[in-house]
Amino acid sequence: MTIGLKGGAYLLTGSVGLLSDALESIVNLVTAIVTMIALTIAARPADEEHAYGHTKAEYFASGFQGGLIVIVAVVIAAAAVYRFIHPRPIEEPGLGLGISVIAALVNLGTALLLQGAAERYGSIALESDARHILADVWTTGGVLIGVGAAALTGWLWLDSLAAIAVAIHIIQTGVDLLRRSALGLLDTALPEETRARIEAILESHVADGIRYHALRTRQAGVHRFISLHILVPGDWTVQKGHDLLEVIEGEIREVVPNSTVFTHLEPIEDPVSWLDIELRREE
Repeated sequence: MTIGLKGGAYLLTGSVGLLSDALESIVNLVTAIVTMIALTIAARPADEEHAYGHTKAEYFASGFQGGLIVIVAVVIAAAAVYRFIHPRPIEEPGLGLGISVIAALVNLGTALLLQGAAERYGSIALESDARHILADVWTTGGVLIGVGAAALTGWLWLDSLAAIAVAIHIIQTGVDLLRRSALGLLDTALPEETRARIEAILESHVADGIRYHALRTRQAGVHRFISLHILVPGDWTVQKGHDLLEVIEGEIREVVPNSTVFTHLEPIEDPVSWLDIELRREE
């Protein structure tokens, strides 16, 4: 719908600013399709070949969106520079701008719905789609100002300037999506705030005579993975140690939703237990 509205606004006015807005809407459609495919794959349960699930598929969708956004931004910038050198009068500005306003309102409603869904499900793919569409709303506002000013003043270069501003804003959005997608694929640790909550739980058990180390975290889509070593007195029974690990794992899962917790029990008196404090154990 918005593609038709914005495309029609461009054909009526011949504005390169409105052309840039229409091109971004086409990108929105393509990325929405890719996001749906990625979410379908991410929802598949774990299997023998993918023991940790398929949730990282979301990062590929987000990365694809970022790359496509950057490419479109370059095309928009090139068209804007050409129109700046070869200016063209804007026709039917009132009607064209009115159509763009309707398209922007439709996009705003869509972005808010997607943003709400992204927060509920913790999905980076939905969040990327929402941010992209919301950025489209803001760029439409900038285009409307630029095209309107060009039509009122006769300074046709304002139309090109608006398109260039849109391209710069789109590039920033695309680069941010690429960065976040790369961090997700590289198994970046959970945010510092989340790690602090985990450590607070572990510290609450130190008074019972236990220690912990080798805390590692990562995120794959909506799922969080946490692993650590718990050191207890060597004279504890296996059952007592196991019961403690069950308590700790349960407390962590309560404060970190959608998390899988792996714990390893070790005797606190054994020097070997302290060799793997670092992320990589050296023999």
